[in-house]
Amino acid sequence: MTDTATPTCPACSSEYTYELGPLLVCSMCAHEWTPAAEAASDEPAERVIRDAVGNVLLDGDTVTVIKDLKVKGASSSIKVGTKVRNIRLVDGVGDHDIDCKVDGFGPMQLKSSVVKKA
Repeated sequence: MTDTATPTCPACSSEYTYELGPLLVCSMCAHEWTPAAEAASDEPAERVIRDAVGNVLLDGDTVTVIKDLKVKGASSSIKVGTKVRNIRLVDGVGDHDIDCKVDGFGPMQLKSSVVKKA
């Protein structure tokens, strides 16, 4: 064994880590990472959000709903082809990453997987 100290786990901060080929592995939580990824994690990574067909979405874009969406507490659903203007990208609950206002329904969050850029 070598006497070099392995870094602590970024997931659980355990000091019981070991090398497994090119990876570092935590024996407590089984988290795997590369030493290069650890060095690059100091820089904030910009998250890229894409629509259902792969187009990059930005704040202020207009999107179109590609499937009917049931809305809790509403008697009707958001229909295919509904345009949503002036979206805002957020870290929402679960997979919901678009904050918007849908005409007839009000403010809500949508998943980027159910819209396409208009």
